[in-house]
Amino acid sequence: MRNADTDEVDGDSDYWRAYVESFTQNGASRPQSRKRSLSPDTAAPSWKPYLAAVEAGNGASIILMEPTQKLTFRGKCQLTCLYGNLQVFGFTISQGQPAYDLFSPATHCPLTIEALEHSHPGRTKKEMRMEARAILRECVPLATRRLLMKEFRSCYTILLLNHLETKTSSFICSYPDYCYHFFQKEKMSTFDSDTSPLISVGITSLPASSGLMMSESGNLAVFELLKACLEEDDGCPVILVCGAKNIGKSTFNRLLINSLLNDIPCVEYLECDLGQTEFTPPGCVSLHRIIQPLLGPPFLHQRAPRRMVYYGRASSEQDMERYEETVKYIFSSYKREAPLIINTMGWVKGFGLMLLIDLIRLLSPTHVVQISTRDRQDMPPLTPDYVRTAAGFLTKGNAQARPRRAKQTEEPSQQGEEDDDDGGSSSSSDLIGQPFTAPGHTLLKVQAEFAGAGDSNAMSWHSNVLRDLATLGYLSQICTTEPGTHSPLHAFTPYQVPFNAVALWVIHCGVAPAQILYCMNANLVGICRIADSVGTQTAGPILLTQTPVCECLGFGIVRGIDMEKKVYYVLTPVPPEKLRLANCLLIGGITIPHAVLKFQPDSEGELPYATTEYNFEISGAGKIKVNKQLKRREHCVPLPPS
Repeated sequence: MRNADTDEVDGDSDYWRAYVESFTQNGASRPQSRKRSLSPDTAAPSWKPYLAAVEAGNGASIILMEPTQKLTFRGKCQLTCLYGNLQVFGFTISQGQPAYDLFSPATHCPLTIEALEHSHPGRTKKEMRMEARAILRECVPLATRRLLMKEFRSCYTILLLNHLETKTSSFICSYPDYCYHFFQKEKMSTFDSDTSPLISVGITSLPASSGLMMSESGNLAVFELLKACLEEDDGCPVILVCGAKNIGKSTFNRLLINSLLNDIPCVEYLECDLGQTEFTPPGCVSLHRIIQPLLGPPFLHQRAPRRMVYYGRASSEQDMERYEETVKYIFSSYKREAPLIINTMGWVKGFGLMLLIDLIRLLSPTHVVQISTRDRQDMPPLTPDYVRTAAGFLTKGNAQARPRRAKQTEEPSQQGEEDDDDGGSSSSSDLIGQPFTAPGHTLLKVQAEFAGAGDSNAMSWHSNVLRDLATLGYLSQICTTEPGTHSPLHAFTPYQVPFNAVALWVIHCGVAPAQILYCMNANLVGICRIADSVGTQTAGPILLTQTPVCECLGFGIVRGIDMEKKVYYVLTPVPPEKLRLANCLLIGGITIPHAVLKFQPDSEGELPYATTEYNFEISGAGKIKVNKQLKRREHCVPLPPS
């Protein structure tokens, strides 16, 4: 990384500065010259989200925007750049690129479409005007085309917005508890022109100030990380992003991924946040290769990982040692072929900070992005010196060790041949109980400046709602109906799994063997593959003796259990070729969203698996929570006498 205090200014620094400013201003405030004037004669133009908008029929609209204009919106649509350049959430879309689906529900920060400046060297304004007219000829009639061409300039951007309906959005909106996420009424933009072209598409214009607001420190951090990823000589950067809950870690990660995808074909992503996962149902640690921009919330871009482990809880505090083993197992699949972004949990106090120290030592990041707020410090600055000396949960600090950069011990070609090994990366060595010499990393501090940053009580949506939405987004893959139509989950045919084909285990609590089938029925299960073969001697359920750290192939719902036929009925989107590899079903603390059980259309009589007569006030009605980190009194080290 370049030190601004000592290094000379490179010849291409102006290029880099202009490059990063092209995306970091998405939703950020402009200089004073761009702010709204107090004069009523000049107030309207500075706040216009676009110059002109016309309906193109069949739920489509044509939008004409000048450079720096921003259209912030709620809803969902499909965007095609017909002419010029634009940017959405850090990702640049140019003329000739395919259409992209945009999702801006009420659960997350609104998306902003920003028109960018563009030029066409060697072409006259007349030629560019003729090109724009030819493009519009295919979309709108003559009268509408003339209206748009009156406003057109060669530096403007023309975009096409289409009504969008996907299988996932249709499935989620079929549940009354969640349909309002896309149809919730919002405060309209101050732009007082006719907004019917947007309404026909299915979106609502909002004030630009309600979009993403990136702080100056956030802009500089993205700038430095982009430069490192594009200029790194000694391998691909490993970027770990940390901070308290509701601090903006996931938003920063999406912006960084989208910005990187402008210049490199793929980005690796290691998900270590069990409660708010990006691409899988909650309770998972997973590794992903991202090749498409992230233009929506997590529950609308669920996708298959490269490798995944079902941890079975939304937090690691009950079994931190198994959590570290899980992260180590997943990280061994990373081969440093692309930059890696690591998302961490928002638990950064007490044992959570010790666990984070262990993760930094285990994963050896080259860059640590620490997001915080000015008025509260949830943890100390994670400098290399602090990480080297601080006590971790399973590792010891080493105050005498000097920082050094981790070196790669194997050739990339050799590492690439070890995809199935648990120890493919030199950084995943056994750390338990060992003093640690910290590999040097660059610490980038980011100040979150949005309202309610770092305050979990200020979250617009509770974490459990977002977890349910992520689970619903995954389960929507079961549906085989066309977008716009939907069928309830109980309308699909489940797989029959023999008792002797899979082993069972409950992860999150102790269950008597005689009761394990009751726990499994009507529950979400991880469909996994363990290394040991499953015995077939018994006709009854096969039970494991401990929680395995093994690959998870996907998830399913146990719809029923036939004790006569000795089969489980499992509803899952996992394809048959992967299901043949499964030999274990793990039951965790991640449950089926209540909306699935409450909303069962075409069911006669009482709803299956649903009751209103359960009394939680009875002693023993709830599960016992076990904290494995609390030691018994006889195991504690006595304090020295004062």
